[in-house]
Amino acid sequence: MKQLLLLVIISVVAMVANCQRSKELLFAGTYTDGQPGKGIYVYAADTATGELTALSTGEDITNPSFITISPNGRYLYACTDTKTLVPGSISAFAIDSTAGTIRFINKQSSAGANPVYLSVYKNNGFVVTGNYTGGSVAVLPLNSNGGVGAAIQLIQFTDSSINKARQEKPHIHSTVFSPEYDFLYLPDLGSDKIRAFAFDAASAKPLTGKDAFTVRTLPGSGPRHMVFNAGMLHRKKMAYCIEEMSGMITVYSYHKGELKEIQKTASYQQKAGEHSGADIHISPDGLYLYASNRVENTLSIFSIGDNGLVKLIGHQSTLGDVPRNFTIDPTGRLLLVANQGSNNIVVFKRDLQTGLLTDTGYRVTLPSPSCLQMRVYPLAP
Repeated sequence: MKQLLLLVIISVVAMVANCQRSKELLFAGTYTDGQPGKGIYVYAADTATGELTALSTGEDITNPSFITISPNGRYLYACTDTKTLVPGSISAFAIDSTAGTIRFINKQSSAGANPVYLSVYKNNGFVVTGNYTGGSVAVLPLNSNGGVGAAIQLIQFTDSSINKARQEKPHIHSTVFSPEYDFLYLPDLGSDKIRAFAFDAASAKPLTGKDAFTVRTLPGSGPRHMVFNAGMLHRKKMAYCIEEMSGMITVYSYHKGELKEIQKTASYQQKAGEHSGADIHISPDGLYLYASNRVENTLSIFSIGDNGLVKLIGHQSTLGDVPRNFTIDPTGRLLLVANQGSNNIVVFKRDLQTGLLTDTGYRVTLPSPSCLQMRVYPLAP
């Protein structure tokens, strides 16, 4: 274990040193009240202090509920036209890391209403999105110039669960690839399932249902977001899912597509009549797990043991309202929270040894932030 910990420390130090020869950008998606607006904001991040410097904004973007960056760092993809009466869309943007700007390429229909999450395949060949209101998943091809093509596969679901006000039909809340990209998992808040699919990039229809691997969660739990560990520190790969309605985090062992529940623990600080678990992430060193809790406006902080199980360390106020989303910068030194209700981003410093958070004092005010993504880019020679 000591040797592994030493390797982690060396990796983090090397990452920090590399960032001193590079620049780190923050991309922030925001809700625009259903009308075309700036939508996406770009900032330069100082990982030493936490200061954010505004660089640019997008234009004519409607309600980007979720954004992600391609594996090669050249493109940004966004779920757009969400929470509207028209079908949602997936928009593609080229990133100019030198100028800190994004350029619109194109957009395509998400083939369903209200897309809220998307993931990009490892070779930048596909994007997979979950349509929350539409209750479906869609696979869209990506072109060599970063543009997105029309959906080549759409799978519609029909289940429901016990809460008839919120679980009257399927609500796909995230689309998460396995570490090897050979499986895709769909936490479905409406049906209390984590749906499992094999993913074959060489097939005309990449997704194949694997019902034997689909997880049935507790009725009324509402699984929302899920994250895998890197497998570096643990003998087995693990998955961690935050349940929106129960406010719980469930830990799963992972082996060749199969998830097995091995732990369930509360993310919230205090038991309440209503919970609203939101986002979940693991620190770059693989030692700590964080989750956001919207009703009480906190972040829960867990250590991750050698066996992959989690232990609660404590809670940190998000210093704002409705922490829909948050991100940890690639060096692991900062954690940034998108407080949707209070219209701001709050920057915390992470203690690399303890995992605990302290307020840097830095804030950015912007309308209804929905999603944050960070990326380190090398400086031009």
